[in-house]
This record gives sequence, structure tokens and C-alpha cells, in this order.
Amino acid sequence: VQLQASGGGYVQAGGSLRLSCAASGRAASSYIMGWFRQAPGKGREFVAASTPSLGNSIYADSAKGRFTISRDNAKNTVTLQMNSLKLEDTAAYYCAARAVGITVLSRAASQYKYWGQGTQVTVSS
Repeated sequence: VQLQASGGGYVQAGGSLRLSCAASGRAASSYIMGWFRQAPGKGREFVAASTPSLGNSIYADSAKGRFTISRDNAKNTVTLQMNSLKLEDTAAYYCAARAVGITVLSRAASQYKYWGQGTQVTVSS
């Protein structure tokens, strides 16, 4: 599967952005999908992930209550709605997919086999 992330940009603190990840090559409904982020000088950090049916989702503590992961399997897309953005949310955001057949959610980047390119989110004061 190939993943293409989009929707990043500049936003003031307290604002919102909606990131999208388009999957091609194989239906996104076959995969557990996740979002990660990486700020300059830092490691890749888990943000959110969901099962194909959205029956189960997990979030980083920093994202709970502010970010929502959703999926449109018909359109092969996964989105990350980010509200109440903070300066510390500034990072490159990546969508990722676990291998087909794996049904367990994970917060570990090493457990995701497929990655899209990053989309930059910059939050200013």
C-alpha cells in the first residue's frame, strides 16, 4: 500500500487542522492505520491509531480530547482532525499502516510497515 499525507500548514495556537492520508495499491480497510509526528531533533512520536472498522482507536495522552482519527474506507482515506492546537504540536506528521492481517493496535513506530511522506504542521503563537 502507498500512503500520501496532506493537509498540513500554518495555524495559530487554538486553531484546527485536518490531515488526510490517502491509501492506494490496496484498500485502507485492510490495515490498522496510525498517525505519528516528529519534531526537529526529536524521535517519531505516536499520535493515534485505529482498527479498520474504527471499532477501536487509541490516542497518545497529548492527543486525547483534542485529536480525532477517522476513516472513510470507501474513499480509502484516514483523517486526523486536530483541534485546540498548541505550540508543541508543531511537527511533521506521518500516516502509517501495519501489515495486512495484523489486528492489534500499537503505539510503536517499529510495528508499522508502510509510511507516507510527512506533512508539516506549524503552530504559532
